[in-house]
Amino acid sequence: MKTYLNTIDGRQVDSVQSFESINPATGEALGRVPVSSRGQVSEAIAAARAAQPGWAARPDGERKALLLQIAALIKANAAYLAEWVTREQGKPLGGVGPDQVPGSRFELWGCEVWTQVPASLDLPPELVFEDETRRDEVHRKPHGVVAAIAPWNWPLLIAIWQIVPSLRVGNTVVLKPSEYTSIGTLELVRIISEVLPKGVLNTISGPGEVGSWLVSDPGIDKITFTGSGRTGVRIAEAAARNMVPTTMELGGNDAAIVLPDADPQAMAMGLFWGAFLNMGQTCACAKRLYVHESVFEQTVQALKQIAKAMPMGNGMDEGIVMGPIQNKMQFDKVVALVDSARRAGATIVCGGQAKGGPGYFYPLTLVTGLKDGDRLVDEEQFGPVLPIIKYHDIEAAIASANRLDAGLGASVWSTNIEAAKDVASRLEAGTVWINQHGMIHPMVPFGGIKGSGYGVEFGVEGLKAMTRPQVISVKK
Repeated sequence: MKTYLNTIDGRQVDSVQSFESINPATGEALGRVPVSSRGQVSEAIAAARAAQPGWAARPDGERKALLLQIAALIKANAAYLAEWVTREQGKPLGGVGPDQVPGSRFELWGCEVWTQVPASLDLPPELVFEDETRRDEVHRKPHGVVAAIAPWNWPLLIAIWQIVPSLRVGNTVVLKPSEYTSIGTLELVRIISEVLPKGVLNTISGPGEVGSWLVSDPGIDKITFTGSGRTGVRIAEAAARNMVPTTMELGGNDAAIVLPDADPQAMAMGLFWGAFLNMGQTCACAKRLYVHESVFEQTVQALKQIAKAMPMGNGMDEGIVMGPIQNKMQFDKVVALVDSARRAGATIVCGGQAKGGPGYFYPLTLVTGLKDGDRLVDEEQFGPVLPIIKYHDIEAAIASANRLDAGLGASVWSTNIEAAKDVASRLEAGTVWINQHGMIHPMVPFGGIKGSGYGVEFGVEGLKAMTRPQVISVKK
C-alpha cells in the first residue's frame, strides 16, 4: 500500500510510523500516512524559518504571480484532487461552480477561487494621521512562520484558506492536515510546492499530539486553526505561553429564524442546503431552526419533501448528492443525539435510523417536538440532522438563538427585508445571512464570536489578520 509523503524543505519525507487513511463510504484503506516525529516537526519549522526572510523580500508582484501559478496548478489537477476528497472525506463528486451540487469538484473550484482572490488584493501603507508636524503610516508586515491546522470537513478548501493569505503577505507555513483526511491535503501541497521556493510551504501529519508539538513550538509566530472548541482551547493555552497571535474558527450551532411572513416553498431549497451542505458537516450550517407557528407545518413538509428526494451513497458514483458522515466518532455522536431526542419524546419526521452495512451512512433527519435545553438543540450535531422548533413570539426566538455560547453564523428568513434586518441586527453571530445561510465569499470577512472563536478570514480583513501592523511616524 502506497505511503503519501510530507513536504519538508522542498523534499518528500517519510516517517518511521504511519497509519491508514480510510474511505468512510466503504471502509477500505486508501493509503498510508506518515506519523511525523517531534524532530520532523522541528525540521519543518526550521525550514520555514530559513525560507521566510527571502520569501518576504521578494517583490510583491512575484508573490502574486506565484499564487496565480498555484491557482492554475489546482485547476489542472482538480479532477485528481477531487477524487481524493471524495474517497477520504466522503462528499460526492458533485458539480463545479457556485450553482452546482456542492461536492468535491465544488471544493476544488473553491480552492482555485480562494487562491486567485488573495493574489489580487493589496495592503498598501495606510495614512492614519498627518498635520504640519508629523505624518503617520501603518505598514503591514508578515508575522513570520505560520502554523496551520486544517480540519476534515473541507480538507483542501480550508487548507487553502490558511495557506494562501499567509503566503500572499510574506509568511511561510507549516500545515498539519486532519488525521482523517490527510492524503488529499498532502497531495495538494506536493503539487503546488512545485512552483514555490523550498521551505516556504511544509507539511507534517499524524494525530493530535503532532499538532500540539507544532503549536507549542517557540519557532511559531502565528497560529490559524479550524476545528473543535475543545482543541481550540488547548491551542489557545499553548499560544498564550509563547505570546503568539491566533485566528480561531471553532464551529458553531447556528440558529436560523423563519419569520411568519416567510414563504415556505420559496425558501425551502435554500434552507435545506443551509442546513445539509456537506451532510451538515460544515461549521456554518444551520443547526437549529426556529419557525413561527403560522408557517411551521408548511416548512417542515417542504423540507421533508426535499430531504426524501436526495440520493445518498458512495460519492464516487455520478448522481449521488449525499455521502456518509466522515468518521465513526462523528457518526456515533449523531446517533446518540437523535436517540436522545427520541427518548425525550420528539417526532422523527424523516430519517432517524442508520441502515447498517459498510460506510458511515445516516439518513437526512428532521426532528420536531424539541425545546431549548434538549441535547439535539444545545449540542452541535455536525451531521445530517436538523431540529425544527416552533415559536410563537419573535422575542423568544431571538433569545433562544442567542442563549448558547456559539456565535459563528445565523440567518433570518422573511419576505420583508427590513423586518429581517431588524432581527438580524439583534443576533449574536459573526455573520447573519438573510434568506440564505452559509453563503461565504472570498471578499467578505468571515469569523465567529463567543465560543466560535475570534479573528476573521477572507478579503482584505483576512489578509490583515495574517500580518502585524508597524507604525512609521515621521517628524516634519
